[in-house]
Amino acid sequence: MRRELAAAVSAALLTVVAPAPAPALAQAQDRAPERVPATPYESQAVTWAPCADIPGLECATFRAPQDWRTPGDGRAITVAISRLTPSGQVKGTVLTNPGGPGAPGRTLPLLFADRTRLAGSMEVIGIDVRGTGASTNVTCGGFDFSTITDPRDRSRANTDLLYDAAELQATACQVRSGAFGKVVNTEQTVRDLDLLRHLLGRDEVSWIGYSGGTWLGAYYATYFPERVDKFVLDSNTDFTSTFQDVFDNFGHGFERRFRVDFLPWVAEYDALYHLGTTAEQVRRSYERTRAALNADPVTLPDGTLLDGVLLDFVLVQGQYSKQLFPDTAAVLSELSGGSGTAASVRLPAALARYPDAATGTLFAITCNDTPFRHDRTTLAREAERLGARYPLIGYHQPLAPCATWDRPALELRKPTGRDLPPVLMVQSVRDPATPLEGARAAHRKFANSRLLTVTDEGDHGIYAFGNACVDDVVESFVVDGVVPPVDSTCPGTPLPDPTAPAGQRERPLVGYPL
Repeated sequence: MRRELAAAVSAALLTVVAPAPAPALAQAQDRAPERVPATPYESQAVTWAPCADIPGLECATFRAPQDWRTPGDGRAITVAISRLTPSGQVKGTVLTNPGGPGAPGRTLPLLFADRTRLAGSMEVIGIDVRGTGASTNVTCGGFDFSTITDPRDRSRANTDLLYDAAELQATACQVRSGAFGKVVNTEQTVRDLDLLRHLLGRDEVSWIGYSGGTWLGAYYATYFPERVDKFVLDSNTDFTSTFQDVFDNFGHGFERRFRVDFLPWVAEYDALYHLGTTAEQVRRSYERTRAALNADPVTLPDGTLLDGVLLDFVLVQGQYSKQLFPDTAAVLSELSGGSGTAASVRLPAALARYPDAATGTLFAITCNDTPFRHDRTTLAREAERLGARYPLIGYHQPLAPCATWDRPALELRKPTGRDLPPVLMVQSVRDPATPLEGARAAHRKFANSRLLTVTDEGDHGIYAFGNACVDDVVESFVVDGVVPPVDSTCPGTPLPDPTAPAGQRERPLVGYPL
C-alpha cells in the first residue's frame, strides 16, 4: 500500500516537504484585552521556538484557566500552539482548526505552506485545543465502545452489550478525566482562543476551520463578534443545531458518498481491484467480506483484530477524500481475497500523551455542549431506522455515551450571525460527514453568511486541497478582503486514476470523525 489507512482518529498525516522556518514575526503592539475578568493569564508572554516534532513550524504554549468561570482559583491548563510565519509583510493572523471536535491542530498550518497568497502575508496559527494533543489532556482510560460488538446485530443480548458499553464509555471518560473533563467544552475553548488572540497582540483574528472547526469558529464569532475579521467555515456542521442532530446525519451523508462516488469508481477499475464491474457487485463484495471477517477476524501485524466492524470504519474513513479511494479499495480487495492477504494493513501510531485524548475530547465536547434527548430505548429505535436506510454506518451511534453522560449546567449562546461581518461557508454537495443539507440549514439561520457550494464533489475539506476555484475565492476573501456579494459555486475536481503514478503529496485528514 502507498499509505497507511487509519480506523481511528488521526489529526493530520502530512508528507509535504515543509519550508524552512520563516524569520520570526515582529512583535505586534500589545492591545487591550477583550472584556474578561482580569487575570495574570493576560500578561504572560508567548515564547516561540522551532518545533521539535513539526519541522517548518514554530511552537509555543500558553496557560489558561482550567475553568473560565473561576479564573482566579489557581487551577491552570496548558494549550500548545504552532505558527507558520509569513514570508512577507504581515496583514493579519489566521487561527486554524482541523475539526473532530477534538483533533489536534498544531500540524495543520503545514497544509497552507505552499499557499503563497495566504502564507506570504498571514501568520497562520495551529492549536491543540484543551483536552487533546500536546495540550492538557483528557482520557477515557483507553476504553472504546465503538468496536465492542456489531451494531447490526439487533438481538436483545447484543443491544444490551452495546448500550452497556456506551454507558461504560461515559463513565470511563468522566471518571478518568475528572473535574477537567467537565470544562472541556466549546464555551471554555473559545475563551482560550480569545486569550490567545490577546497574547498575539491582535484586535481581530481570521479563522479557517474544517468540519467540527466550523462549529468552533461559529461559536467563537458568537461569543466575540467584535474580534472577527475574515472567517472561513469549510465542510460545515449545522452549528445552529445540536451535536446529536449533526451526528445523526452521518448515515445519510456517508451512504450517499459511498453509493454515488466510491462504489461506481471501484467498479470502473475492476481490472485492478477485482471487486465487481458494477457498483452493486462491489457493494456485495463488501458485505461478503464483512460477514467473513465477523466469522473469522484477521489479526494484523500490530495485533489489532480486524473484524467487520473495523472494516466499516476503514471504508467510512475512506469516504472523506477521493485521494483515499485507491488505498481504501486496495484494502477491501486484499481482505476480500481479490489481490492477496491483509498483511499490509496498518493502523497509525497514537498521538498525544494519552493515546485516546482526541476521543476523550470529542466525547467531552459533544456530550457537554448540547443536550442529548435519547435513552436506551429510543437509541435502539433510531439505530434500526437509520441502519435500515443507511447500512454502511447508520447502525453506528458515535454519541450513544451522551445518553448517560452527567452533563454539566451549560447553555451555549445560539449562533445567529447577527452583528457579524460576512462569514464564508464552503461546502461540497456530497460531503459524507457534514452533509450539504446541514450546511444549508446553518447558512439560512446564520445572518451575513455566504455559501460557496462545490458542485459534483464529495470531499470533506476543500480549501487548500487542490481546487483552484475554491482556493481563489477563499484567499481573495481572507487575504484581500474581497467578500462574495452573493452565494456562489465552484466545480469539483475529478476522481483519481489509480493506475497513474502516485502524487508526491498526501492529503491530511481533517475533521475525523467530523
